[in-house]
Amino acid sequence: MNEVETYLKSLPPASRATLEKLRETIRAVIPQATEVLSYGMPTFKLDKGIVAYAAFKDHCSLFPMSATILDQFGDEIAAYRASKGTLHIPIGGSLPTALVKKLVKARVAENQAIANQRAAKQPKRKER
Repeated sequence: MNEVETYLKSLPPASRATLEKLRETIRAVIPQATEVLSYGMPTFKLDKGIVAYAAFKDHCSLFPMSATILDQFGDEIAAYRASKGTLHIPIGGSLPTALVKKLVKARVAENQAIANQRAAKQPKRKER
């Protein structure tokens, strides 16, 4: 059993069910991502962090790891947004699958755009 599975098994059943559904949806969008425990939270990575999720006493959270992404979804996330970088999910509840998929796809695109910008700024090496 890996550390993410250990984390999930340690949760109360309702929180675990909420996060397992979220995990399944994320994995469907980015099956090539690596899932690790980072800062104590399950995190999907494609070179860098894409999204994380966690359970808390009174709610579960999805962390898109980008405030700009959350700003792009304004009204769609208004009922879930609890702070600048996270969406709160009632324990035993869920986020709409379509919304989760859009958030994950937007994060992947944002990370790719950042990587492309960095690559464009790198000085080109002279061939010998």
